[in-house]
Amino acid sequence: ITGLDITEVFLKFDYKCFRALCCKGPPPARPEYDLVCIGLTGSGKTSLLSKLCSESAENVVSTTGFSIKAVPFQNAILNVKELGGADNIRKYWSRYYQGSQGVIFVLDSASSEDDLETARNELHSALQHPQLCTLPFLILANHQDKPAARSVQEVKKYFELEPLARGKRWILQPCSLDDMEALKDSFSQLINLLEEKDHEAVRM
Repeated sequence: ITGLDITEVFLKFDYKCFRALCCKGPPPARPEYDLVCIGLTGSGKTSLLSKLCSESAENVVSTTGFSIKAVPFQNAILNVKELGGADNIRKYWSRYYQGSQGVIFVLDSASSEDDLETARNELHSALQHPQLCTLPFLILANHQDKPAARSVQEVKKYFELEPLARGKRWILQPCSLDDMEALKDSFSQLINLLEEKDHEAVRM
């Protein structure tokens, strides 16, 4: 093989692959974001987060106080503080908002009218809370696999998201434990919003 042949080979060789093979070292650190996850008891917060962490979602017990999970993605790590959704706990949610960089709100799209009304009120409170109102929101309409599940359009209209959240960064996505690819895609969209907010902060 001639020197010219070797040059051609290296020119065709992807630079990143070349570095991976020849330049050993730690991979670049993934950014970490601190998020708060809220929603009523039974909305499925714990099950969804457990599944994203590759943990078994069977026999999951609803969070009564709060728990923290580090949810890994290819381009970021999300440190998610999940808050219990029972009546006697929701009034303390705001004590745990400080330091959050984004919000995950999970609702049961197949719930009763009363529970859906309660969820709407809690989401409205969160969207308008001083510590959360400027943060990106991922709103998950969970349990889409159930026959009584409301569509995303129905949820958007019922929750009055267009007028209430105008000007805010928010994503409303359907989800269920049966469709992990769609769930991961929802979180990828949230990570994009978090990165955009980071870049804006740097420019300021």
